[in-house]
Amino acid sequence: MNSEIFDLFVIGGGINGCGIARDAAGRGYSVALAEMGDFASGTSSGATKLIHGGLRYLEHYEFRLVRESLMEREVLWAMAPHIIWPLRFVLPYQKGGIRPAWLIRLGLFLYDHLGGRRLLPPTAVLDLRRDPAGKPLKPVFAKAFEYSDGWVDDARLVVLNARDAADRGALILPRTKVVSARREGGLWEIDSVNMLTGENRRHRARMLVNAAGPWVDQLLRAAFGQNEARHVRLVQGSHIVVRKKFEGPRAYFFQNPDNRIIFAIPYEEDFTLIGTTDRDYNGDPQAVRISEEETRYLCAAASEYFNEPVKPEDIVWSYSAVRPLYDDGASKAQEATRDYVLKVEGEAGAAPLLNVFGGKLTTYRRLSEHALEKIGAAIGEKGAPWTASSHLPGGDFPVQGYEAQVATLKAAYPFLADPHARRLTRRYGTRASVLLGQAKSLADLGRCFGSDLYEAEVGYLVKHEWAITAEDVLWRRSKKGLYLAKDEAAALDSYMLTRAAAA
Repeated sequence: MNSEIFDLFVIGGGINGCGIARDAAGRGYSVALAEMGDFASGTSSGATKLIHGGLRYLEHYEFRLVRESLMEREVLWAMAPHIIWPLRFVLPYQKGGIRPAWLIRLGLFLYDHLGGRRLLPPTAVLDLRRDPAGKPLKPVFAKAFEYSDGWVDDARLVVLNARDAADRGALILPRTKVVSARREGGLWEIDSVNMLTGENRRHRARMLVNAAGPWVDQLLRAAFGQNEARHVRLVQGSHIVVRKKFEGPRAYFFQNPDNRIIFAIPYEEDFTLIGTTDRDYNGDPQAVRISEEETRYLCAAASEYFNEPVKPEDIVWSYSAVRPLYDDGASKAQEATRDYVLKVEGEAGAAPLLNVFGGKLTTYRRLSEHALEKIGAAIGEKGAPWTASSHLPGGDFPVQGYEAQVATLKAAYPFLADPHARRLTRRYGTRASVLLGQAKSLADLGRCFGSDLYEAEVGYLVKHEWAITAEDVLWRRSKKGLYLAKDEAAALDSYMLTRAAAA
């Protein structure tokens, strides 16, 4: 048994769990967090990777959620300008289309004025016959609306929250599954097992947070014995990645005849990300995979807009995840609320349990603040809200200072090629210098596993960001899986296995 009694024990290493752990640790609470797999290995790395207000949520009258999301865009951008940056979205319009122009104009007017926009540019109208944004589109689209939102490296957002929580004193336990939790003497006793070593541990805490995402109801049933737990609606969202379909930094917002929308977004310099789908899911969240039907749907929907059709054989990667939306009884998956719900359980004198339902990347920080309000009411307040003016690790440079940061890194390490310096700055910000250390040449970075992924970077991810497998490195920490050949990825896998065995 761990002899320490934590104020807070968080179950779930997705964005909500890591955000709550970070906020609580920064206020002075003693915190432990257990994640049964790798950080962001579920929903939080399967998103469309946007920091956005949710333009389409206005149709469902989700004004509170949209306002909060809009207000968070620039807050999060300032917190992490290395992994979050502005993105302009082009919404092609065709007369007689899915939504009338007046409705789109009204939505975008609200979008511009609901949420404290300061740095992001306002909505504009484009003539696609003259603007470069029209070049990849079919000539039937002569007009478009353009608006601002943001992009985020979702998996890195999660792991940087975990890293900062640890730096502030939290005990972070990846690959640790909670198998049972019970109230004993006014405390929680939590039994866990290390999924790699099989080691069993018992922890004690004054309060428990269930932030297990798609597994939140499963956890209530398995670990807490609440057999009737039915709080979340699982909705599958799938995405495809193809070779770059268009030049330029702008993204596209496409409206489909079924009233659903998809995005086409510049991705990792050389690719285009297309998604997402929305359909109810009833299986095991760990087993979710994109279906042939979804693949055909995304290809057909994008092909309605692009001059050059998107074909299944163009796909270089796809991913799918399950969103744990709060079950509000909506008739269609795409209409289910993206808002979050926080519920505290526990009679007077009993150790409290906070269940987290729903939520999205953009509102994770505010969700965490609201969770801390409930935690403070349950076990006593510590500290004041602090994250709005904070920086995530590596993000301590001016909000519009990315180019200057790249220049600083290149000056300190002149052997770095420009694309390499840009990628390291995008991934690690000011901590790129920690990764590179005293290196004077590429040879000092050690073995190259392919592309510009060197041993020094892999070692940094193992030491500072809990990476254990090649998948952790290639698909969540770096996205270099898009560039490495199969034999190169296999070589990295062998290296990681050998390193883990020696640890």
